[in-house]
Amino acid sequence: MGSVVKRRVLRTIILLVLGFYFVLPLFAMGEFSTRGVNDTRSFDSWTQIVSDPDLVDAILVSVELAITSSVLMLVLLVPTMAWIRLRLPKLQRLVEFLCLLPLAIPAIVLVVGMAPLYAWVNYFFGDSPLTLTFAYTILVLPFAYRAIDAGLSAIDLKTLAEAARSLGASWATVLWRVVVPNIRTALIGASLLSVALVLGEFTIASLLNFDTLQVQVNLLGKRNAGVSIAVSLLVLVFAFVLLFALSYVGQRRRQTVVEE
Repeated sequence: MGSVVKRRVLRTIILLVLGFYFVLPLFAMGEFSTRGVNDTRSFDSWTQIVSDPDLVDAILVSVELAITSSVLMLVLLVPTMAWIRLRLPKLQRLVEFLCLLPLAIPAIVLVVGMAPLYAWVNYFFGDSPLTLTFAYTILVLPFAYRAIDAGLSAIDLKTLAEAARSLGASWATVLWRVVVPNIRTALIGASLLSVALVLGEFTIASLLNFDTLQVQVNLLGKRNAGVSIAVSLLVLVFAFVLLFALSYVGQRRRQTVVEE
């Protein structure tokens, strides 16, 4: 009994220390962004976020990029990984290596390789910032692959697919009505990682001369540090909200499975 209490106390202390470590910088950012003249408090930095048209446009562009990158990543990875597990298991290591490769290559090197390709991308699709979807989809592959792979490993995919096929379901039906519902938490996790990475990415967008949120934050930091910190804090809070939403969905999913 005493060892159980000690473990709980130790776990509580560790969580408190880690919570203090992560929350303290957020409080510091909030304190800095609300500083006014003569040691007063002001929310001018926060109100200027919506009054700056360039910043609002950059926020909308980054949100659109986060959505399109997540959707394209799921469309590419989920069918490919499911098909390889069912039909071509020998290629699993190769696909894993290719998906994890962007993690080992520095962003500056990726930009050097992508720059000539983006000359053709801009020619065919225009110079819209949304063309960064292709680059960001490659960038999120290592993180999304691990999340989806964990979800597929947790289910008996082969048995589920064969049972659905024996009942006359097509491969599209198997994927949409059997695979996706069973790895819903993994898909949400992969999407969350993609959104967080896209909202925080700066190097590729800056070097390819696209105006995204982090590029605007960098420019704002040179002329108005308060607004820059306020926007950064807003992005971090948004990421934390998504994280808590993911944990809530995962908890509800586990409770549903246990009740069934």
